[in-house]
Amino acid sequence: MGEFELIERFFSRPVQRAALGVGDDCALLRLEPGMQLATSSDLLVEGRHFLSTVAPERLGHKALAVNLSDLAACGARPLAFTLSLSLPRAEPGWLEAFAGGLLALADAHGCELVGGDTTRGPLVINITVYGEVPPGAALLRSGARAGDELWVSGVLGDARLALEAFRGTVSLPGEHFERARRAMELPTPRVALGMALRGIASSAIDLSDGLIGDLGHVLRRSGVGATLWADALPHSALLAGQPERWRRECSLAGGDDYELLFCAPAHRHAEVQAAAAQAGVPVTRVGRVEAEPGLRIVDAQDRLLDLGLAAFDHFHHG
Repeated sequence: MGEFELIERFFSRPVQRAALGVGDDCALLRLEPGMQLATSSDLLVEGRHFLSTVAPERLGHKALAVNLSDLAACGARPLAFTLSLSLPRAEPGWLEAFAGGLLALADAHGCELVGGDTTRGPLVINITVYGEVPPGAALLRSGARAGDELWVSGVLGDARLALEAFRGTVSLPGEHFERARRAMELPTPRVALGMALRGIASSAIDLSDGLIGDLGHVLRRSGVGATLWADALPHSALLAGQPERWRRECSLAGGDDYELLFCAPAHRHAEVQAAAAQAGVPVTRVGRVEAEPGLRIVDAQDRLLDLGLAAFDHFHHG
């Protein structure tokens, strides 16, 4: 199967928002008058960002989900995306399943595939996503202020628990393993929550490399510090059943959660809860932003914890 036949068969669809269909040298996007364009790009490499055993429809979902999560962290509304795909072989069954997972999530968010590229090589997926946000309304990493409350969406740590089960460092019975694996392979981008938090949250980031590391990015960009309440972090029943060491490591330094971490002034507490209810996403207050630099992690008795945990780093993890 040639490149153009592959694109035509699996990835060509009628477009709504683009001024041109797929197949010209450039895609032309229509923006609402006065809106700013938000864009983000993520590269997924087999063996580094995903396991070779992942089902292709789940891989298609996740490849787009991690990009939509970046738009969510900025409060942007998805518009369109491009897909560049390096493939060892053009296998119709694999491509059909991959495209199915990818395009189902795209349709759920009104995000059109408008271009890209394919080549032969190791399995590598690169997606660039485009969204729009009103001028001055984007949520940024640099907006946190002393006195803000720290919040996270959803639950944390299940994706890391699945990774450890794959590595053989924890043992999960079949049904529990499948639930953890689903969290790792089918993350839910919090797009509606990000948009609902515009004008309420002071800062936001999506949790891709673990809570400690991603919160560190916000604190550095904002020139502030924070206290994080380790025992307030939201867990699934699955992670709650694990020993304390794994609970804390998975939720604080796990990576691959794709939840939103955001800051908001304390007087907007009720507005945060209303925005979360509007988006249909649970949120949990997990700490506070402080003027003193650095991150302090404390337990329920306000005792300082020295956990020796670091952020997930793609160049230092095997």
